Amino acid sequence: MNPLIEITTVPIEIQMKVTDAKLEYVRGTAQMELSRDKGGLNIKSHPIRVNIDTFEARSSVCPTTAQSIEQSAEKGVQSAYKATSVIAQEGRMMMEAKLDQDVIPQLAKQKSIGEARELNLEFLPSAAPELSWEGGEMSIRYEMDKLQLDWRINQTEFTFTPGDIEFVMTQRPEIIVKYVGGPLYVPPSSDPNYEPIDVKA
Repeated sequence: MNPLIEITTVPIEIQMKVTDAKLEYVRGTAQMELSRDKGGLNIKSHPIRVNIDTFEARSSVCPTTAQSIEQSAEKGVQSAYKATSVIAQEGRMMMEAKLDQDVIPQLAKQKSIGEARELNLEFLPSAAPELSWEGGEMSIRYEMDKLQLDWRINQTEFTFTPGDIEFVMTQRPEIIVKYVGGPLYVPPSSDPNYEPIDVKA
């Protein structure tokens, strides 16, 4: 007699998903800003200054009107003094003369022979120009360019992701019971294929 029931067992099915631990490294970045301050060259120069005063030199060659008047007056005073001295000297000689002494020819002889002659020779100009000066000055100021560096550095970062194990059940366990026999007749004699059992045998 064939079995009437078929039993099938379906095992459980589990899927395991493993995630490894991970360490992520983020590299730091650096930024640089460069700025430049320009210098320069500054030169200040004051040249020498020469002062030439030629007033006295020009006056010795061509005197001014006031100087001419002053010089003429001085010469007139000197001539008056000289003439007064000569007249006084001649008058004294004439007063002291004796009766037998002829004074007038003697005075004439002194005027013609003994008087000094003036040639009026002189170097022109008689005065040198006056020179004065102020020293020159030069100042040089040089300033180099300035470079400014501004660094911006980001720190290095580490990110750690821990490992993980995940279980996923993709199939539940089952027991399948299946009836594989034919139909059951009550009473059994109603089965068309019924064969009575020989109880005597």
